[in-house]
Amino acid sequence: MFEEIGTTTEGDLVINVGPQHPATHGVLHLVITLNGETIKKVEPHLGYIHRSIEKMCESLTYRQFIYVTSRMDYLSAHINNHACALCVEKGMQIEVPERAQVIRVIMDELTRIASHELWWGAMAMDIGAFTPFFHAFREREKINEIMEETCGARLTMNYYVPGGLMADLHPDFQRKVKEFIALFKRKVNEYDELVTGNIIFINRMKGIGILSKENAVSFGCTGPAARGSGVSCDIRKLYPYAVYGKVQFDEILETGCDSLARYMIRIREMKQSIRIIEQLIDNIPEGDFQAKTKAVLKLPKGEFYTRVETARGELGVYIVSEGATTPYRIKFRSPGFSNLSALDHMARGSKLGDLVAMMGTLDLVIPDIDR
Repeated sequence: MFEEIGTTTEGDLVINVGPQHPATHGVLHLVITLNGETIKKVEPHLGYIHRSIEKMCESLTYRQFIYVTSRMDYLSAHINNHACALCVEKGMQIEVPERAQVIRVIMDELTRIASHELWWGAMAMDIGAFTPFFHAFREREKINEIMEETCGARLTMNYYVPGGLMADLHPDFQRKVKEFIALFKRKVNEYDELVTGNIIFINRMKGIGILSKENAVSFGCTGPAARGSGVSCDIRKLYPYAVYGKVQFDEILETGCDSLARYMIRIREMKQSIRIIEQLIDNIPEGDFQAKTKAVLKLPKGEFYTRVETARGELGVYIVSEGATTPYRIKFRSPGFSNLSALDHMARGSKLGDLVAMMGTLDLVIPDIDR
């Protein structure tokens, strides 16, 4: 949905893109300055979905606020909840049972695959390929079914609690996850055959949206957006949490610095997530799934920070506690905001038709940015 809104004093055309266009992921509004078809400036406008997430969290207890973050990045609910639970556990020095830690990592990696699946299908559709969308949702549905059985939800899960998990696994969990692994190993290779080698796709992605390693660092980009520029920034490797330090997996790096490199990062990361799950699924320890904690939690006075690797990059949780049952201040360092800040730099000098591909490879989830 493009709308002309005027011209600059130099005679350049200024248009609105979004916020209702599907390619702007629902509620992202861009004001773009054009010289012909060439982009001179991209200015994101936020505020269309702002809900004061952090302020809401400050009025909720340490058991309650975790689940608000499921709505912040709804494709990364488990991983967001994990970051919050880790921060509270760090403040209260709670020892989480190993069974819960293993299950958390399996759930996190299933979440990462599900998120990358949706990204892959939606991004391909944004640039004109409709079939991948159906393929992606076919496999993603398998994960949703697994989640629903154990967590009771398919999107905004409320499964992690300070000290462990809300409930134990469904009896069919391990069997269904192993069935999914066998299926997905074949399907992810089909994705490559269907899209990656397609000459039209390559022409739409290669050399488009260049973000150098230095600029990725300068803009604070994390996740696949930064690793596509060769920046080593995987929190699971740099600052291992839960049982990530005990499993073998590779941090995927590409040096192309373009949309194709960012695309390849996510395809290869899905294979690494499967590798992690395979190492854990038959080795879930017996025992408690939740540590014994008080019904009402109080963090000691002080400042606490933890970070995790979501499907889009680093999510940091910063809590200031005054010793009460609710946080005095909360601040989230979400990956999408920094990644979006690089869009203007990436887009300048490119054609308007390439903008959607660039945005697709940033994998934007707007409530994560506009909180």
